[in-house]
Amino acid sequence: MQTVNFENTEVAFSHKDNRKLNQSYWLFRIIGSPVMVKLGAFMVNTALTLRVPFGWMIRKNIFAQFCGGTNIQESLKSAEILAQSQVGSILDYSVEGKEDESDFEKTTLEIIATIEAAKDKSFIPFSVFKITGVCQFSLLEKVNAGQSLSEIENASWVAAQERVHRICFEAHQRGVALFIDAEDSWIQDAIDTLVESMMLEFNTKSPIVYQTIQLYRHDRLNYLKQLHNKLKSHACFTAVKLVRGAYMEKERKRAAELNYTDPIQPTKEATDRDFNAAIAYALDHISDFAICCGSHNEESSLMLALEMEKRGIERSDKRVFFAQLFGMSDHISYNLSHAGYNVAKYLPYGPIKEVMPYLLRRAQENTSVKGQTGRELSLILKEKQRRKLG
Repeated sequence: MQTVNFENTEVAFSHKDNRKLNQSYWLFRIIGSPVMVKLGAFMVNTALTLRVPFGWMIRKNIFAQFCGGTNIQESLKSAEILAQSQVGSILDYSVEGKEDESDFEKTTLEIIATIEAAKDKSFIPFSVFKITGVCQFSLLEKVNAGQSLSEIENASWVAAQERVHRICFEAHQRGVALFIDAEDSWIQDAIDTLVESMMLEFNTKSPIVYQTIQLYRHDRLNYLKQLHNKLKSHACFTAVKLVRGAYMEKERKRAAELNYTDPIQPTKEATDRDFNAAIAYALDHISDFAICCGSHNEESSLMLALEMEKRGIERSDKRVFFAQLFGMSDHISYNLSHAGYNVAKYLPYGPIKEVMPYLLRRAQENTSVKGQTGRELSLILKEKQRRKLG
């Protein structure tokens, strides 16, 4: 059986013609420069403040690289292109920072629309949302801290729980698996409690609701085991998306400022250890689990592939998925898919102005994650050279 080779750039970039490959090359060159990223962020924020139209400038470069479209219909076209390489899609409505009840209701309806779009489409195996997309962050903080709520706040909390339930109910009715993203540690306990209640209700027959576990937190491997034991005792599937995490700098800064124990692992090696241990634990109990390895880490992705082989788990087993962000780590996604594993890309979408916070974060993360941009560039250069010689 064919082994996974993340160095195979012919497979990794088979979906890109020379023009698109060159566009990706220059984009990663730009976002590999902290100075250029800061300058670009300043220009975009200035344009937003002054209400200067800039969508035409963004659409064909950073937006095209990291987003599937401005709406579901455009994103479905992107998903169909990914499907030609047996790569699935996860429609991700990436509008952030809303705080109004009417906006929360609009987001709820949009998420349900992604679930409807995914129904009966094997190339869209998951939908996804954040609790902060349907509930005020400040309200989650108070609930998480066990603070008493005012009458208005209590009504808002009841409404938020009802929105989450509606979304999960619709996913259950349509048989669409649903990721609920992890967020900041100081609101995560409230999210955990809510997500667990949805898992207990909807994961009895099949894995529908997926909890996201950030293994850069030193307590989350134990949480995974506790969650498994709790759900197993209720005859429910433990469905989890395993990630390293996305808020490290903010978490460390807040812990230092408020003088509480830093929730983040002391070293990257500790994070890697717990991430791989979580994979092994889920595979050891695969009859109870459905897992998605949400990682751009080559070692962990290869480790999961090898551990599946060792345990005799078929590559096409729907209980195990790999996932990466659209526009990043195509050498992982496409080579895994080419070798027969289940792979899906997070496909963010939304109006260009509305998804700019997401796009700026993508650029900043590529700049700050050691080796990420360099790896992308080296593989693109390798493929350009292969095409030149070939």
